[in-house]
Amino acid sequence: MAGLWRCMLAVVLLMLVCLWGITEAVGGARSRPRPQRRPHKKPKVEPIDLAQPAPSIDIQQITGTWYLLNTASKCSHLINHGTKVEPTVMTLTRPADSVQTLSVSTKTRHNHQCWEILQVYHLTSTPGRLTLKGARPELNIDIVIGETDYTSYAIMYYQKHGKMTLKLYGRSVDNLSEPMLTKFEELAEKQGFSLAYLFPFPTYSHCGAVDRDHIINCVPTC
Repeated sequence: MAGLWRCMLAVVLLMLVCLWGITEAVGGARSRPRPQRRPHKKPKVEPIDLAQPAPSIDIQQITGTWYLLNTASKCSHLINHGTKVEPTVMTLTRPADSVQTLSVSTKTRHNHQCWEILQVYHLTSTPGRLTLKGARPELNIDIVIGETDYTSYAIMYYQKHGKMTLKLYGRSVDNLSEPMLTKFEELAEKQGFSLAYLFPFPTYSHCGAVDRDHIINCVPTC
C-alpha cells in the first residue's frame, strides 16, 4: 500500500513539474516582444548640379520655333529606341495672361501620326531656370537654358529624379555647324555622357498641322 501511495505521489509531482514548465513557456512567449519591421526609407536622391544658365538670359528672345537636333541621355526609352527617334520641333510662346510661365508646344510623330504635346514651363527667380511641374513636387522637372545665341542654337538641361538629359536645339535644320555639335558633345561629356549616349534627331519631315484628337497634355519621361 505504501508503495502505491509513493507511486501516486510521484505521478502527481511529475504532472506539476510538466504544468509548471508549460506555464513558463507560455508566459515567456507572451512576454517576449515581437520583432518590429523597420520602416521603409525612401531612397535619397541627390540633385545634380545643373549648369549655370546663360548670363542675363532673355526669355522673350528664347521664344519661337526650335528644332531638336541632338539629345544626350541615359533614358531607357532612348537607349532601346534611339535609332527610331522622330523629327521633333518645339515652339515657345509667352502667354498674354501670365508673365511667370512659358507655353511649350512639341510636335513629333508616333505610329506614323503627328502628335502635339502641350506643356507649361514656370519661370523661377533665376533667369534661365524653369520648372515643369508634375503631379507631385518630387515629379517636377528642372530646366536650365545653359547656352544660346538666340538666333542659331540653344542647349538646355533637363533634370528629374536626379537624372539629367541635355538637348541641342537649332533655329533651323540647315545650321548644323561642326563647332556647335562639338560644343554640345563636350558639355555632354562633362555630365558623364559618352558618344554612346548621344542620339541625333532627323532634320527633315517635321510635323505641320496636327489634328485636335492628337493634342495631349503630359510630362515626358525623357
